[in-house]
Amino acid sequence: MSTEKKHPKLDTIRALLAKAEDPATTEAEAELARKRAFEMMAKYGVEQALLNDGQPSEDAITSRYVKLPNPWSMSRMRLMYLVAEALGCKAIYLRERREGGTRVLHVFGYESDIQRAEVLYASLVLQMFGGLAAQPVPYDVRSARAWRNSWQLGFIERVIARLREIEKAARTAAEAETSATGRGGALVLADRDTQVRAAFRREHGRVQKTRGTYTGSGYGEGAAAGNRADIGGTRIGGTTAGALAS
Repeated sequence: MSTEKKHPKLDTIRALLAKAEDPATTEAEAELARKRAFEMMAKYGVEQALLNDGQPSEDAITSRYVKLPNPWSMSRMRLMYLVAEALGCKAIYLRERREGGTRVLHVFGYESDIQRAEVLYASLVLQMFGGLAAQPVPYDVRSARAWRNSWQLGFIERVIARLREIEKAARTAAEAETSATGRGGALVLADRDTQVRAAFRREHGRVQKTRGTYTGSGYGEGAAAGNRADIGGTRIGGTTAGALAS
């Protein structure tokens, strides 16, 4: 995945995430770096929405085809899909474009929000697979693969629940602010949501909703790891993975 435009704040966020992911960084330093990175990420999203209101040339609605390869292409797709949706984008799994083990998502959204989703996904997928590799499979499970799959599902659901809470708080804080055109923050954000949904429906008018399933017993351990993946928010309750198109 790649972004078409760069922004100094995104570069700072990437640098903080890189520090958090560095094995040489202590856990305390890593937690502080992640916390700062995700606080900046939430503020960046709102700032771009208000600053670029009425200026489509600066932050236009676009779409991106995202290829998600094996291993664990379904987990990668679920994570990217839910991150994108949490950040104000819309996404759909293009089953007909699947190439062997590689799955393809079509993501719609404002350029700044797709950039945020790409940066966040890149960090979280590393955390997920790093945590999975460090977690031994219990000796008494029937299928190690099923256990690992359910572990990933637990991780994803807990992380996404926390991400949604942080995004909600950032949007609520922006409701009283004013955009570059003088519109209120709540109106700007609601309008962006409407415009993204409209762009998505023009391309994918009729979609089929699906829900993932799992048979392994690693969900609880994965959810606990999702709690430990510090994204700068509070520990909150779980959520469901949701449909892969909505």
